[in-house]
Amino acid sequence: MRLPLASGLACVTGLGLEILGGPAQELAAQITFALGLVFGAVTFVPAALRALFRRGRVGIGLLMTISAVGAVLLGYLGEAAALAFLYSLAEALEDAAMDRARGGLRALLSLVPETATVLRGGSRTVIPARELGAGDLLLVRPGERIATDGIIRAGRSVLDTSAITGESLPVVGEPGFAVSAGTIAGTGALEVEATADGTDNSLTTIVALVERAQAEKGERARIADRIARPLVPGVMILAALVALLGSLIGEPETWITRALVVLVAASPCALAIAVPVTVVSAIGAASRLGIVVKSGAAFERLGGIRRVAIDKTGTLTRNQPEVTEVVVAAGESRAEVLALASAVERHSTHPLAAAITAAGGSDRAAVAGDVTELAGSGIQAMIDGELVAVGSPRWVDPGPLAGEATRLEDAGHSCVVVARGGRPVGVIGVRDELRVEAAEAVAMLRDRGIAVAMLTGDNARAAHALAAAAGVPEVHAELRPEQKAAWVVQSSSRAATAMIGDGINDAPALAAASVGIAMGATGSDAAIESADVAFTGHDLRLIPQALAHARRGRTIMTQNVALSIAIIVVLVPLAVTGALGLAAVVLVHELAEMLVIGNGLRAARVPRRDRRV
Repeated sequence: MRLPLASGLACVTGLGLEILGGPAQELAAQITFALGLVFGAVTFVPAALRALFRRGRVGIGLLMTISAVGAVLLGYLGEAAALAFLYSLAEALEDAAMDRARGGLRALLSLVPETATVLRGGSRTVIPARELGAGDLLLVRPGERIATDGIIRAGRSVLDTSAITGESLPVVGEPGFAVSAGTIAGTGALEVEATADGTDNSLTTIVALVERAQAEKGERARIADRIARPLVPGVMILAALVALLGSLIGEPETWITRALVVLVAASPCALAIAVPVTVVSAIGAASRLGIVVKSGAAFERLGGIRRVAIDKTGTLTRNQPEVTEVVVAAGESRAEVLALASAVERHSTHPLAAAITAAGGSDRAAVAGDVTELAGSGIQAMIDGELVAVGSPRWVDPGPLAGEATRLEDAGHSCVVVARGGRPVGVIGVRDELRVEAAEAVAMLRDRGIAVAMLTGDNARAAHALAAAAGVPEVHAELRPEQKAAWVVQSSSRAATAMIGDGINDAPALAAASVGIAMGATGSDAAIESADVAFTGHDLRLIPQALAHARRGRTIMTQNVALSIAIIVVLVPLAVTGALGLAAVVLVHELAEMLVIGNGLRAARVPRRDRRV
């Protein structure tokens, strides 16, 4: 912001000196205007020329450069300085909004341990994780992260795969099960055969996908640049024809002057600020609702979204597994089943244990002794002289409750069977529940003609069950990060698509989407870094509000752009015919700029927030 502000200060100082009058003040004013022109021009002229000569790219910056040169040649140094100031300020405001630290994405790699224990020749050796190669046999102890992708060859453990799949509920890892880098082993030790090098695994792939998607997105042209591409050569050709043909008719000096006036008449002063002033106003208004838009380009795209893809875990759901249903055998009570399960599970490290312990409470919990936990299967203990087992239906036979266990699993629950003395007494369903506003938010999106789809790494049964409850018609389940990103790329090619998520596994899809939206300040650094928009809260109803606000801002942008183009279309013929001189052309431009700024400021109105949000 320093150079644009210095340019603005110089312009104001020069104007003040002109008002004072006098030869000395006039000279000082011209020097000050020249400084203001240099301070402003240096922020965009070099980039515009590099884009033209290195890549043959014509943008709004080049047209502003040509217009400034024309104003200087006609002796209007103050107008040229003002033009450079306005454009440099608009660009600086957007650059400031886009300037984000890049540390979050690279922080992904911290999920991979620095060292790994490998089994070689019957002995254990600790080596740097980056030196791992395919075929190495890793020893992974309980609580450790797996250093690279591989296949379990021995052992059994509960695995936390949330870093890759985003799924909050655990999975059971056993021989033959494929695991990814960053996965955390739970209760049991594992021997894992590496299938990827330490520097080329799931997490490094995520980083590469995100960086590539961001680079591709960064090449997309802005509205003003798309308009400038045909405008710049057209104006230059017209000015050249005016000077050449007019000179052949007679009075070369008059027609050359008119050609320069044409260049100033075609100056996109209003166009240069039409979009930025609207974007800055709208972004500021959105931030007061907890909607953080990282760039003007992202805001433009947000207003054109026609499809929304939503991650399940932590976005549609609360990412807090809870006991949602308890089915008991004949003669048993719900409270007793929960008390037994809680008494045993409070000794467990399984991720579902906390949910069951919380539901069972401590006041009724019996005292458990001789606790034994079998990794990936369940846990058992002696309570009042009877063996109580709590675990998966694959380990604890649900007996007559098998039908209920199947029903719960079909509904997206994780099932835990409770048996006492070898007899099943109940089945507990644990599920990561939908956010209370999820169905309402989805309905609001669909009512506005926006298609909604769910993307998740979770199993298909759980995904379809939750999607039905939320009213999401399209479901894509059991997706890895690269598969999510591929789906988003394909969808974006057909319609502008927003991806909404909060986890590391969502990062590639967020970066690949037309607009990536990270939910919640507690989301992963990678998700927030990869996204174009971030919500500081978790209320899903902010999504339709944000889209509506961006759509209104986009409408204001369109109005401003249309007005800016209309001014050029009217002024250029008048300049060619000599009906308007340079002073009149500059005056019209200044009035147009004031009108555009006033209209753009309407976007600063904070969107009305639903009283229920």
